[in-house]
Amino acid sequence: MKTILLLAALVTTSAVNAADGKLIATPGVSQIEGAAGGGLVPWAQLAGYASRDEIAINAFCSHGNVDDFKLDVCGAQLNLYDRLELSIAEQEFDVEALDLRIRQRVLGGKIRLYGDLVYSRWPQVSLGIQYKQLDDALVANLLGAEKDSGTDYYLAASKLHLGAVGGLNWLWNVTGRYTEANQIGLLGFGSEDHDHELMLEASTALLFGRHLAVGVEYREKPDNLSLKENDWKSLFVAWVPNKYVSLTAGWLDLGEIAGIDDQDGLYFSMVGNY
Repeated sequence: MKTILLLAALVTTSAVNAADGKLIATPGVSQIEGAAGGGLVPWAQLAGYASRDEIAINAFCSHGNVDDFKLDVCGAQLNLYDRLELSIAEQEFDVEALDLRIRQRVLGGKIRLYGDLVYSRWPQVSLGIQYKQLDDALVANLLGAEKDSGTDYYLAASKLHLGAVGGLNWLWNVTGRYTEANQIGLLGFGSEDHDHELMLEASTALLFGRHLAVGVEYREKPDNLSLKENDWKSLFVAWVPNKYVSLTAGWLDLGEIAGIDDQDGLYFSMVGNY
């Protein structure tokens, strides 16, 4: 609730920091584990519009609703001088058939190693970390998970090409994630026979003018448990009317989750920038 109130305050507050710094829409939106990026995949960009002599603060809430599950996430991000991003996300995963709710907290950090999304010759590159902790590991333990907490490490590269596709700006991102998380950690971490593995994630989007982006995302998933874990895919539309707020809607294809097939549905997210 505190995060939701903070988000509302940020959206309605005029902020000098949000008006300066980067080009509109270039920070992306907020990823479900708290990092700046797309909905599913962290990008190399840091959250907010802070330039190298500014600080930015963001808050966000997201909701995903597929056939048998719901995921609600709220969190906040801090960008320090366009060099370091710190984030926190609180996830609530509802299993409707069992009237069960799984909660997880994600603490994140991301450091820009090289480049600028727009102005450098080569892509912007950032190194990130996400520490995840389940509130209750009962379900994870029953399914064979080894631990109730774990850490993901990722390296992301992003580039925005101005006027590259029929005069439209084109963005792409590739992320390599070293992880042992089962269903992003909501079903625990690792198993008796599996530990960290390297997974591929990718995003691409076209920007129609300065305020609208349409794109797709792909996230490879490990198979640590006896239950199959499909790769995740999404199609999204992001509207960025100004530098204070962005709204995203998307279609999710999550495949099989906890032995239940064909989990697809809608996704919504809102970000406030200060």
